[in-house]
Amino acid sequence: MVAERFAQQLNTQIANELASHNQYLACAIYYDALVLPQMAAFFYRQASEERDHALMMVQYLLDTDQPVDVGAVPAAISSFEDVVAPVALALDQEKRVTQQINDLYRIAREEIDFASEQFMSWFIKEQVEEVASMSDLLAVVTRNRDDVEQIEEYVAREGSGGDSDATAPKIAGA
Repeated sequence: MVAERFAQQLNTQIANELASHNQYLACAIYYDALVLPQMAAFFYRQASEERDHALMMVQYLLDTDQPVDVGAVPAAISSFEDVVAPVALALDQEKRVTQQINDLYRIAREEIDFASEQFMSWFIKEQVEEVASMSDLLAVVTRNRDDVEQIEEYVAREGSGGDSDATAPKIAGA
């Protein structure tokens, strides 16, 4: 049985993940407009990942017979001062999401909701990877803000996306 408090907060997190999706989509479009195809592709992939995270949470609630409420999503920031700003925003976003995920894990633990605690474990691992990846990208973009070809080369080499993770929770609709 999923704790009611956990289910309510997970519904809130679904909206947070969809907001992250929209923000990454706005970043991708910004880089696409600058004709930086590697950066654009990186952020399109990130947007897709965030959508998948939301749908993993939806599937968990469906699997546990909990109501799903897709809440309101705030507008994404879509104009940036330079090529560094979207990545800095993305890193701040990943740090915020990490805190949200940790809070969900804590709620599951406080409610003695073992299944939900186990479900959140994958997201904790994922957030470590996301923050590390975005921190590295911010360092590269900051260092090369005046040489976008170096940024593109780095992303082409390092940011092509990983293999699928067999331990990931099921995605609703997949």
